[in-house]
This record gives sequence, C-alpha cells and structure tokens, in this order.
Amino acid sequence: MERKRISKTTLDASVICLGTSNIGSTISNEDSNDILETYTANGGNFLDTAEVYANWLPIEPNSSERFLGKWMKEQGNRTDMIVATKGGHPPLDQMSVSRLSAEEIRNDLEGSLLRLQTDYIDLYYLHRDDLALPVEMMVEALESHVRKGNIRYYACSNWTLSRMEEARRYAEEKGYNGFVAVSNLWNLAEVNEGTVGDPTAVITDRELLIWHKSTGMPLIPYSSQANGFFSGKYRKGMGIDPAIAGKNAFRKYGNDTNFARLERVEQAASEQGATSNQIALACLLKQSFPVYPVIGCKNKEHLIDSLGATNIDLTPEAVSYIEGREH
Repeated sequence: MERKRISKTTLDASVICLGTSNIGSTISNEDSNDILETYTANGGNFLDTAEVYANWLPIEPNSSERFLGKWMKEQGNRTDMIVATKGGHPPLDQMSVSRLSAEEIRNDLEGSLLRLQTDYIDLYYLHRDDLALPVEMMVEALESHVRKGNIRYYACSNWTLSRMEEARRYAEEKGYNGFVAVSNLWNLAEVNEGTVGDPTAVITDRELLIWHKSTGMPLIPYSSQANGFFSGKYRKGMGIDPAIAGKNAFRKYGNDTNFARLERVEQAASEQGATSNQIALACLLKQSFPVYPVIGCKNKEHLIDSLGATNIDLTPEAVSYIEGREH
C-alpha cells in the first residue's frame, strides 16, 4: 500500500487508516488479531483509536487502546506504527459537558500512553471543541506535551472551520506547527440534514472542502464508507420498509443525490472490475488535497476489499462524474 507523508510532519502514513473502535470488543480477539495482521501485511501502518472508543459498551473501558497496546507489545512493532489517538471527548451520557481543560487533556493523554504501552503518541487529536474556551489555551496545552515528547504532532476532530482558522493563526503567530490534520465526518455521500444524532459532530461540507483544497490541510475522515451505503444493500424505494428505513445508512444517506451517485459508483465498479465500496473509497483518495480515509471492518475479508481501493485508477474527470459535479 502506498504511503504519503502527512504535511508538516515526518509521518509517512499508509493512505488507508485503520479504524479500531471495535477492535477487542464487539470484534473477537481472534478476528481483531487477524485484521491487524492483514492490515500490516498489506503495508498498513496508520492506526486510529481514541480514549473513548467502546466505552459505550458494558465492558472494561478504553478497550480499543488496551488491545492495540497489548498487540503492539506482542508484535514488537511500535516503532513501525503511526498511532493516532484522541482525548478530550465529553462524557458519553453528558455530551454538552466539556472536557478540554489543560488538566483534562493531560489526564486523557497520560491514560492513553499507559494503555497503548508507549512513551509517545504520533498524532494526538482533540476529539471535540468547546466554543467557550479560547483556542490559545488548548494549543498551548498540546504544545506543552510536544515539548515533553509525549506527542509528536497534534490534530483536531469535529472542529469547525472558524475555530480551526483561529487555531492556525495563533500557532502561526507563535511559530508552532499547529494542527497538522483534521478528522471530521466525510464520505462520498451527502448527509441528510438532522440525521447525525451527535450535535458535537462536524460534517465536512462544501465550505470545508474548499478550505482543504486551498490550504492542503490533510483530511482523515471518519465514516468514510458512509455506513455501508455504497455496498449495494440499499436501493431507492426501500424506505417504505421500516426495517430498512431505520438503518443508519439509509436514514443518513437515503436521498436522490446519493442514489444517483450509487448508480454511477456501480457503473464505475463494473467498468473497473472492482466493488462499489472500493470505488467510493477511491473517490476520496483521488481528491486534489491529502485524504487518508479511516476505514472500519468486521473481519479481514471486509478489510481486504477496502484496501483494494488503493489499486483503483480514477481520473479527476471520473471522480467529478461520480460526484455529479462534472460541470
């Protein structure tokens, strides 16, 4: 798998990032090991986790980080991996409560270091923002951990354009590297308004896409596979079936624009001898700015299919056609 250097860093990351929110929890230990081994065997080195992952389950908290830490220790491959984790997420039962003070950032980071069994995090995200807090305070908190060697680079997840610009300007004034990447929700589909239940989530809209293209800021999008919308399971008219209408993919992405894109995706898949999932991911990889899609999978077969997106050759014109923006 191809690797590309993340701008303003020395991190040569595989272009497909492996999301691990279910690793070691709803995915069995055996399947989790299979997924990780298959990913690395195919050249993958970019792991995405978070302090909060799987904390919604009635199991030991922070299971994703714990599993990855144990796996890397057993494999002896920590220095081969680019580990991205996140802190500062609100309590899951009180999403309006901020956890972004300097002390809370430090506590989350120190906990992640222990669970991941490492001395440093390659890419540390603030998982959310708090509009009531000055960006200067959060940037300084992160910089203090860069100086200590606890994190190499930092980024943001679910931040708005205006706040990212505030942080960029402050970092520039101080001579800091600042945020080196963004992880917001983005995929080939248009999200139906009001269907993302988390009000703190930030969707990559047209304005943000223009900003990424103009600045070259890398986007490391979550939900990059649109909850399986482009898998072929969903068709226009299925919404009359309550069992289908209630599915996340159909509820979030079931609209005329996306069904038209799905048709063009399937057309391209047929022409390329690929799967629809591979074409949808390839459209993200072929953007004019750096994109490292975070993919999820339940088993190694799903993973292998997604990794196949890196072998798809799409021209900019083909991507524009699939998106429906050829004019």
